Amino acid sequence: MTPNLIDINADLGEGSGKDESIMPLISSCSIACGGHYGTETSMRTTVQLAKKYKVAVGAHPSFPDRDHFGRKLLSMTKSELMQSIFDQLIHFYAVCETEEVPVHHIKLHGALYNYAAVDAPTADAVVDAIVTTKIRPKLYVPYRSILAKKAENLLPLVFEAFIDRRYNDDLSLVDRSKQGAIIERPSQAWQQLFEMFTSQTVTSISGTVQPIVAQTYCIHSDHAAAVPILRFIHEKMQQHSIPLL
Repeated sequence: MTPNLIDINADLGEGSGKDESIMPLISSCSIACGGHYGTETSMRTTVQLAKKYKVAVGAHPSFPDRDHFGRKLLSMTKSELMQSIFDQLIHFYAVCETEEVPVHHIKLHGALYNYAAVDAPTADAVVDAIVTTKIRPKLYVPYRSILAKKAENLLPLVFEAFIDRRYNDDLSLVDRSKQGAIIERPSQAWQQLFEMFTSQTVTSISGTVQPIVAQTYCIHSDHAAAVPILRFIHEKMQQHSIPLL
């Protein structure tokens, strides 16, 4: 990606009610495809909205866990997980094909995102599911993750960092149940994004500066302040002459 542009992505199609407001403020989106949320109708509606605003479209598979919105670690065999991810992707690809929208990327959701970053069998299941579809879009992955290592010779990788979440010293995300895990104030969200973008570092929740590499930056659509944060970020980007990708 061009280094002087910022790619901002959001997880959409999750029933937040904010998709119409968020879509004009981002350059790529990851759309829930039935694991933690999503139906063919919601996928199609979100893909059409992305097409309207010329936003790159990606699949957002997860553990098959609608009850906990994909944020609970499930015990599954490798073959069960691979089949679930494969089914979600195939369903999403079919929608994109009928809408004549290319699949730009894949990004895991919630507990699956976090666990595949540190657990080799889970990462293997993810990579195997993607490769089995015969379609190989970009894969959004955390920097220095197991998933990145497993996929690096098989899929084009894009390192991702988060605008609205605090990091631990090991670059894992602070658990949502802990105080300060979610960045609420637009100014603090911009400060973290600007540090990561300009310095390739992030200040962890302990106050230490850690190296991080990212080419795309995510905000969660279910964040209560997602729209104000994005609007503030756009104002600051204009001030610094940094265009959106």
